[in-house]
Amino acid sequence: MSSSSKKPRVFVTRRLPDQVQARMMELFNTRLNESDAPLSQAQLIEAVRDADVLVPTVTDTINQEVVAAAGPNLKLIASFGTGVDHVDLAAAKERDIVVSNTPGVLTEDTADMAMALILAAPRRLTEGDRLVRGGGWQGWAPTSMLGQRIWGKRLGIIGMGRIGQAVARRALGFGLSIHYHNRKRVYAEIEEELEATWWESLDQMLAHMDIITIHCPSTPATFHLLSARRLKLVRSTSYIVNTSRGHAIDEAALAMLLKEGSIAGAGLDVYENEPTINPKLLELDNVVLLPHMSSATVEGRLDMGEKVLINIQTWADGHTPPDRVVDTGN
Repeated sequence: MSSSSKKPRVFVTRRLPDQVQARMMELFNTRLNESDAPLSQAQLIEAVRDADVLVPTVTDTINQEVVAAAGPNLKLIASFGTGVDHVDLAAAKERDIVVSNTPGVLTEDTADMAMALILAAPRRLTEGDRLVRGGGWQGWAPTSMLGQRIWGKRLGIIGMGRIGQAVARRALGFGLSIHYHNRKRVYAEIEEELEATWWESLDQMLAHMDIITIHCPSTPATFHLLSARRLKLVRSTSYIVNTSRGHAIDEAALAMLLKEGSIAGAGLDVYENEPTINPKLLELDNVVLLPHMSSATVEGRLDMGEKVLINIQTWADGHTPPDRVVDTGN
């Protein structure tokens, strides 16, 4: 579509920040989901029939059936989010539909939240909050609400990409020693900057860390990366943090090990079957549970919206969106 053409018809599946929506309405022929409720597959199918551009989020499953139902004019799926595992890339490619995302804008926000959970779980912050709000606090006592010291502990980072490195930089300031497992060893200058030790064996790293934080991509290889077997390698005094993908952990096995005290605690922002959370996790005091909010900052959402706008406008001008996602066929 060239700049001389009429405004592209854009369908947005969820409510976006007001500034983003206003700009989108100004630039394009835009339809919004006024209810902000996640759309059913039938509603998504209806939406793609007469749209030129679909703007979905991670709550929308753009599977083969939805793509197949798209009208001939749908040529761009401009996803509002970094991950694209909710989009059937092969089906989109078969229909010559370009897919774009919003990478690189959530690194610092996600790293902030990972660091918050690294602090919150060992120091029992949410337990303390519940104690005070519930009226159970009777004043300071020498052995009350004892947690674990952060300073001097070993942090094991699974996935040393942009977010993993951002977490490492923060963790250094809290006196943690940095260890990591990655498919490939990072450059020597990065290891030197982060004072990081590479572990070729994930199993061995898990058995030696005090805190483990997950920052791996969503791929078939990372499904249950922390399986029941691997979770049993974690020490009973250690903590697990996940702000990455819920399916990276065997959630049922984690809940069982947390309950029996085989793992000291956890901080989770993502879950295997969102928005459903394993009910056994909800019963535990030694796990901090957040509603997938690592990227939820005003600045981050505005940056994401700006990327969506640029991707759509670039496509409308007849060029390849800068954040086009390439289907590797994996």
